[in-house]
Amino acid sequence: DVQLQASGGGLVQAGGSLRLSCTASGFTFDENDTGWFRQAPGKEREGVSWVRKSDSNTYYADSVKGRFTISSDNAKNTVYLQMNSLKPEDTAVYYCAHDIYFLGATPVGAGYWGRGTLVTVSS
Repeated sequence: DVQLQASGGGLVQAGGSLRLSCTASGFTFDENDTGWFRQAPGKEREGVSWVRKSDSNTYYADSVKGRFTISSDNAKNTVYLQMNSLKPEDTAVYYCAHDIYFLGATPVGAGYWGRGTLVTVSS
């Protein structure tokens, strides 16, 4: 049974930090492209950060570069998203995703999704 279990969301003041975790069962993350999306109220879901299996490089949306860091612990089959210097515009439901597919270089969907975790950043 394939599952993604995400956790770590919450309420934080602007400038604060949160770390999201996503643990997989039924597969290992290094089998395919893995990362995080988010969906803010009234907006479309967007890719935030991802790791490409093809080159093991990490990628970030321009809006989070320099503030967010994606990492993984293969022994725990867990992917993390460290979010620093949070801004109110980072408020969204965050989803971990596996087997991401792309339109060009832009992540647009995934084969597997974790249940979202809400991040709220107050000003």
